[in-house]
Amino acid sequence: MKVARVFNNNVVLALDDAGREVILTGRGLGFQARPGQAVDPAQIVRTFVPTDGRDSDHLAQLLAGIPPEHIQLVGSALAEVGLDTLGRNPALIIALADHVSFALRRIAVGMELEYPLLAEVQNLYAEEYAKAAALLAAINARSETQLPGAEAVGLALHLVNAGFATGDLSYTYTMTGAIQQMVTVIQQTFSLDLDAGSVSVGRFITHLRYLFVRIHQHKQLDQKLSPIGAVIRETYPHEVECALRLADLLELRLGSTLTDDEVSYLALHVARVAADQA
Repeated sequence: MKVARVFNNNVVLALDDAGREVILTGRGLGFQARPGQAVDPAQIVRTFVPTDGRDSDHLAQLLAGIPPEHIQLVGSALAEVGLDTLGRNPALIIALADHVSFALRRIAVGMELEYPLLAEVQNLYAEEYAKAAALLAAINARSETQLPGAEAVGLALHLVNAGFATGDLSYTYTMTGAIQQMVTVIQQTFSLDLDAGSVSVGRFITHLRYLFVRIHQHKQLDQKLSPIGAVIRETYPHEVECALRLADLLELRLGSTLTDDEVSYLALHVARVAADQA
């Protein structure tokens, strides 16, 4: 294999012997590496093969923003609970690793986040929730920092969303156009010049993809205004105004009105993008 692009010391995009783009991880793999240079197989820890037309550069950029030990943590836990086939889905393992990494950082600074969807997830997605609970136990068995049981809700939602697929490309095109418009609205609202390839924008786009899944499946967060949603609205009033404009845009493009809680969570992600890019 040969290096196509270096993202950091631990993540590179490479071309395999069949000419496919693959994402490789391993400590020091990208150190002083140059495009066209042969990859040392001994340094490769994990190989991700993008599927379903996913953008290799975008996935690699997200992966580069996650500590390697957190990727290894999630990968090992998936294998232990018999979900190693899911670990071959790069988009999913990156989403899970990013989720776990962010949860570990939240705990380190004493930030607690309650999930208001426990009952709904347990009832609507019983199979995914059971897998997520087992995955969480395997993660905690390997980590000094223990994640609370509520994190199984977030992990379960990632597993649910991984199963979303539609053969109707027109919906994908509509989502793509909507995402581009929404990023533009955020730029104009906060006078930012957003880097479309940045990790923060990548996370925001990931949230939007999951939001589109819920809209498509008619399973939006449907509490009128949950306690955590109320806190978000009080803490980020300017971001909520922006989120309401984004909700109007989505109603126009997708024909669906966002619930109060979806607007609140959208505002939280807007705040994260604005803070990271300011």
